[in-house]
Amino acid sequence: MSDTQQRSSSSDNYAEDGTTSVQQPEPTAWVGMVIFAGTMLLMLGALQAMEGLVAIFQDEYFLVTRNGMVVTLDYTTWGWTHLVIGLIAAGVGIGVFAGQTWARVAGIVIAAISILVNVAFLPAYPIWIMIIIGIDVLVIYALAVHGKEMKYRHRY
Repeated sequence: MSDTQQRSSSSDNYAEDGTTSVQQPEPTAWVGMVIFAGTMLLMLGALQAMEGLVAIFQDEYFLVTRNGMVVTLDYTTWGWTHLVIGLIAAGVGIGVFAGQTWARVAGIVIAAISILVNVAFLPAYPIWIMIIIGIDVLVIYALAVHGKEMKYRHRY
């Protein structure tokens, strides 16, 4: 039988310091989806922070009184909640760009928390909230399906 496997040269198996190197899988085009998720997390963080700042400093901006909300809290409390979620989401977005596994997990968790908080806040500003929930769903999809490929992007 003939040898049909492609053999690598001996220099491919060794790193510069003489130790053997481990072949990592090639990154695929789906890395773009993870970059998209990182970008969406940064946007989500900015939008949540803006929503939080408006709720903290301009209570009368929203459509219903706090008694018309699903959870009856003061708008200042809602504002701080949105601001904290926004800051965490932005930080996690930076971690996703760095290819960190913890950032993928945290991104999915923070997007899920954001969905729950925004559903409770829905009567206050429905159109804005639906946009943020849509971004959350896209982030969860991108990180859950294609997240691990970002780790190998830094080889080139």
